[in-house]
Amino acid sequence: MPEIRVTPLGAGQDVGRSCILVSIGGKNVMLDCGMHMGFNDDRRFPDFSYITRNGRLTDFLDCVIISHFHLDHCGALPYFSEMVGYDGPIYMTHPTQAICPILLEDYRKIAVDKKGEANFFTSQMIKDCMKKVVAVHLHQTVQVDDELEIKAYYAGHVLGAAMFQIKVGSESVVYTGDYNMTPDRHLGAAWIDKCRPNLLITESTYATTIRDSKRCRERDFLKKVHEAVERGGKVLIPVFALGRAQELCILLETFWERMNLKAPIYFSTGLTEKANHYYKLFITWTNQKIRKTFVQRNMFEFKHIKAFDRAFADNPGPMVVFATPGMLHAGQSLQIFRKWAGNEKNMVIMPGYCVQGTVGHKILSGQRKLEMEGRQVLEVKMQVEYMSFRVSCYMPANGETVTLPTSPSIPVGISLGLLKREMAQGLLPDAKKPRLLHGTLIMKDSNFRLVSSEQALKELGLAEHQLRFTCRVHLHDPRKEQETAVRVYSHLKSVLKEHCVQHLPDGSVTVESILIQAAAHSEDPGTKVLLVSWTYQDEELGSHLTSLLKKGLPQAAS
Repeated sequence: MPEIRVTPLGAGQDVGRSCILVSIGGKNVMLDCGMHMGFNDDRRFPDFSYITRNGRLTDFLDCVIISHFHLDHCGALPYFSEMVGYDGPIYMTHPTQAICPILLEDYRKIAVDKKGEANFFTSQMIKDCMKKVVAVHLHQTVQVDDELEIKAYYAGHVLGAAMFQIKVGSESVVYTGDYNMTPDRHLGAAWIDKCRPNLLITESTYATTIRDSKRCRERDFLKKVHEAVERGGKVLIPVFALGRAQELCILLETFWERMNLKAPIYFSTGLTEKANHYYKLFITWTNQKIRKTFVQRNMFEFKHIKAFDRAFADNPGPMVVFATPGMLHAGQSLQIFRKWAGNEKNMVIMPGYCVQGTVGHKILSGQRKLEMEGRQVLEVKMQVEYMSFRVSCYMPANGETVTLPTSPSIPVGISLGLLKREMAQGLLPDAKKPRLLHGTLIMKDSNFRLVSSEQALKELGLAEHQLRFTCRVHLHDPRKEQETAVRVYSHLKSVLKEHCVQHLPDGSVTVESILIQAAAHSEDPGTKVLLVSWTYQDEELGSHLTSLLKKGLPQAAS
């Protein structure tokens, strides 16, 4: 009976060093060949011993497929092909082929030239590895051999990211790699033909998470950055050179322009130029808006974001810096973090996932004292934020209940009559400010409507009843009731100049719709009782009047 076998060599119940071996129809395909950023020894690479025991790798493996250029998906490729020994075809898209060697060389410089690590690939090995790459176009069916065919589909996520369908005869597997179903400011959403694969292998880092909406996350991100620079702090945003970095740059550039902010924003030197070059070269991989406007305005040429120089990190005053790499495991982002970590005004925002073992993962786990190289202890006083671009993660065990607070949004229709009445009062609506509307809420067939009380009564066939609240206020005043009423009128007329105060022929006093009547006390002739009554609409004014009268009336001039 035919079968498909799947063996993770990396990233099985783990994040980092993605590498999955799939055996389908007698063919062996390796899906991604990534590196774990949290280790500095052989554990950084997938466990290739599982396949090297089968003899010569090129004879065992039919092909290697790389989904995108992030190092957790391609970082072990030169090690695998040049040091372990694989001479077969390596498939990836054109943008991935262009960007992959740059990121591999950047990381090699950090690991070998700066940290002095051994058992690592060389610059020449990266070049030799890339010679084995076969670049593929989207939706192009590539015949690896007579039986094995692969097809790439747009995955979003980063420039050049692809999902792959692998077919052997009637059997098929779809491998998503990292993908994004929500279009952003520079890339579109993932898309694939309607198909029924025997097996779907999908990225699931956030499979058990509940995310805020993208707009809420962006608003939260901008608020955090703005608050930090307003209090004079510095904001560090560790990113990988291409991908989320461009999305956040466009977001901040637009916000800085709209708010007319002056605090400088910097990006790691050289990376802006590289990003610009590749987005121009592969403009067809971006979203429709960028493709349409690219001739008139390049979205990746920023007015407010400038190249960063190391000396700038010591400058006084607020600033925002995008620096690589994204997990604070090495490089410029780690250098800046070490300088700024001791100031509580400063902030670091981690915009992506950090694998275990990295400084990024440690500070997100709550560690505030970090042992750095040379056994130095770094105390972290700066604010640490995670804005996975914030994720709330719930992983209940069997029989365990997780209670999630929710804030449901209930749409309510407002009647035209009610709106007209509000407009007639001269209160123009302001979309940015909440407004209090007095009306009757009617629920019918699961729909909610807010209407005027008159319309509600008419629809329900009811007569109107007026409800008034009455409060008693005792005043020491030996005069007659009519004289007390005059004194009340005079007093209120003098202190409530913005309200209509009247003394009626029957001796009562009105303030707007509030009625005040003076009556004799049944037991004490020297005390008068003021009856203050109002409708529920004037409850605030009624309470205010009651408080005023309880303080007593001013003494009459002798």
